[in-house]
This record gives sequence, structure tokens and C-alpha cells, in this order.
Amino acid sequence: MTLSEYTIFAFSSLFVIMDPIATVPVFLAMTPGAVVGKRINMARTACLIAAAILLVFAFLGRWIFQLLGITVPAFQMAASVILLLVALDMLRGQRSRVKETHEETAEGAEKDDIAITPLATPLLAGPGAISTAILLFNKADSAPKLAALALVIGAVCWISFVVLAIGARGARWLGPIAMKLVERVMGLLLAAIAFQFLLNALKELKLVTF
Repeated sequence: MTLSEYTIFAFSSLFVIMDPIATVPVFLAMTPGAVVGKRINMARTACLIAAAILLVFAFLGRWIFQLLGITVPAFQMAASVILLLVALDMLRGQRSRVKETHEETAEGAEKDDIAITPLATPLLAGPGAISTAILLFNKADSAPKLAALALVIGAVCWISFVVLAIGARGARWLGPIAMKLVERVMGLLLAAIAFQFLLNALKELKLVTF
């Protein structure tokens, strides 16, 4: 995989699993009484924290594997299941409980500031995004790809902030039908990415040859 191919794959994988567009209505529902400026500040803080979480897990993932005795193929298969569960909920138009439960959403609605939790984690940097970041790190076989991964994480979190900031003004720019369409398309792409991770694991175990 070339550097450009890796960068595109990393960006699309992380953007789809973080899915900031689908997070907008949840973000608004949890901040019903907040003014626009406060919503934007919460979105900025949440995206910075999400970026830090993903960078830490991405670059320390291999060490964590060694410490716990987990093989890369095992983690790839586990991550593929998590991603597939999220993708199926997206295709059905449901907010995935892998990202956050109804209890966490309700708790967030009662908070004055939801930036750290549940917005930064688990909504943005949840299990699926963390798993994806670790797997992308393990696919980076050169220093330029590692640098690209760090830039991709920063770029996706910055785009997430832009989406949430626009949504903080009322999300009038994206109607319910358009939002549902985007979410289903992203769900389909995420399902394909989940199966690709599974195929990569099977390849490493030499159970498949294609």
C-alpha cells in the first residue's frame, strides 16, 4: 500500500467510524439550553480530547498488545466485530449502543458541560474509533505513514469540530432526510471496512490466500 493509498484509507476509516454528522443531533439533544458559543466551546474541547485519546492509543497500541499478550490478528477480528455492529445500526438508522447507551445520552442531557464525556468519549473516540486507530498504526510500515496517521487523526478531529460547530447553530444546513441518507452510506462503507479488517486478520493467519 502506497503512502497516498494508506492516507486515504486511514482518513476514510476514521471519518466513517467517528461519524460526526450523525453525532450532531445527539449533541444538540444533550445541550438543549446552551447558547451557540458554549456549544462551540464544548465541541472544540471534545475534539481536542478525542484527538489526544486516539493518538495515545494509536501509538501505544503495540506496547499494550505486548503487555497483555494480544496478537494483531486477534485484535483485528475483535475490531471487525465492533465496526460491523456499529455499521449495522447505522444502516438501520439507529444510534449504536457501541458508541453510547441511552443512559449515557440521558446523563449527558443533564450536564452543564458534556465536552469530556460523553461527547469526546465515547461518542467521538469510542471503542470503534480507538480500535481503528490501533489497527491503522499496525498497518503503517514506515515513518511517513506514521506521520500521515497522526495528521489524519488531527484532520478528522478538526473536521468533526467544524461539523459540530455548524450543527451548534441549529443544523439547519442538513435536513433529516439528507442526514439519514449520509448515515446509511457511511454505514455501508463501514461494513466493508469491517470485513476488510477481518480478511486482513485471516491473511496474517494464512487461512486465506487472496
